[in-house]
Amino acid sequence: MRHQLSRVGTLAIAVLAASVAVTACGSSDGASGGSTGTSGGKVELTIGTFTEFGYEDLLTEYMRLHPNIKITQHKTGEGGPYHQNLFTKLAAGHGLEDVVAVEEGYISDVLARPNLFNDLTKIGPKDVTPDRWLPWKYEGGKAKNGALIGYGTDIGPEAMCYRSDLFKAAGLPTDPEKVAPLFATWQSYFAAGDQYVAHTHKAWFDSDSQTFNAMHNQLPIGFLNTDDSLAMETNPQIRANWDTVTAAGERGQSAKLTAFSPEWNNGFKTGAFATTVCPSWMLGVVKEQAGPKNSGKWAVTAAFPGGGGNWGGSYLAVPKQSQHPTEAAALAAWLTAPEQQIKAFQKTGNFPSQVKALTDPALLSTTDPYFGNAKTGEIFSEQAKKVERAQYKGPGDGKIKENAVSPALQAVEQGKSPQDGWQQAVDAAKKIIK
Repeated sequence: MRHQLSRVGTLAIAVLAASVAVTACGSSDGASGGSTGTSGGKVELTIGTFTEFGYEDLLTEYMRLHPNIKITQHKTGEGGPYHQNLFTKLAAGHGLEDVVAVEEGYISDVLARPNLFNDLTKIGPKDVTPDRWLPWKYEGGKAKNGALIGYGTDIGPEAMCYRSDLFKAAGLPTDPEKVAPLFATWQSYFAAGDQYVAHTHKAWFDSDSQTFNAMHNQLPIGFLNTDDSLAMETNPQIRANWDTVTAAGERGQSAKLTAFSPEWNNGFKTGAFATTVCPSWMLGVVKEQAGPKNSGKWAVTAAFPGGGGNWGGSYLAVPKQSQHPTEAAALAAWLTAPEQQIKAFQKTGNFPSQVKALTDPALLSTTDPYFGNAKTGEIFSEQAKKVERAQYKGPGDGKIKENAVSPALQAVEQGKSPQDGWQQAVDAAKKIIK
């Protein structure tokens, strides 16, 4: 699932952090979201998800395979309100579903509270082993104490999307294989951007924030060190990325559009920018926003500056509030098996994180006519294998990105100096982790 941390979600996390009397207790009745125990000899389970996981048919199949299980899905349309509800009920100590989905942008705040979740290595099926997943995805679901809190669902491996017609007009190559060298490194990417701007006097990428986020996600450590101190003051790579992106923006490469805003959405239609970082889920965004008239103009290539990167994805966890943790873990394990994740991919496009799924013909044969019949399944499968490690994200990492770094980058695009913008970001981050 795509990552767009909302302000209501950060508020809920703050409420949870301030709760000093949180205890793991039995969940309440189904009306408030928790499991309902048993009915007529059946074990009743609940699962909470957001946006589209593609689980509807799978849950029906699971109940057919397990006649003693009844499952109710609680589905929220947007990730922000969903996670607000999750953290509110986690703080209250009751009301959560037996299985809860947790998006990548919120997982660090869940992993910081392993005492409130079951260790899936202890209650899950014994045949579910780490080698089911890409190593970095599996590690991303583990707390500092070694407990496995989440089974990985989907991921967002990064590639690059570009407007082939705009490339042609600027004298740049248009074939994906010939374009790929332009995206080999961040240095080559921004150098191509300078060439594009000089020829067209138009923007190369959509925003400083989107590009910085992609660069930042490649670092082994996020905005917080492993001791949860602020890494922005101790890791020179973060500042180097900031300087590189803001310098490119000052040279005219940024369209200065806030991601997911109406102006950003419209930019896909109007050619307001020529490139954008492109996790697998972004293909759907591009098609939706650029519209049918631009079919064949947008292209995707199996390259990403600096190698691999990931943006997005989720996990399934079992809170200790569940009255049926063993059955809940079994359901979560089944849903995150390669066979089921392939079915979810075919329904929603959520890219699987399971090793066997990445070599499945149903995945590798997937093409997208909107992007010139690009072999999207093959492209993103290869990109997923390029990611080397799970980035450490401490509690509050997502809030720093959403409420400190992104606003500061937007301020730079509106005229604040990069140095003053950096200080704004650092000062805001310090307040978040107090």
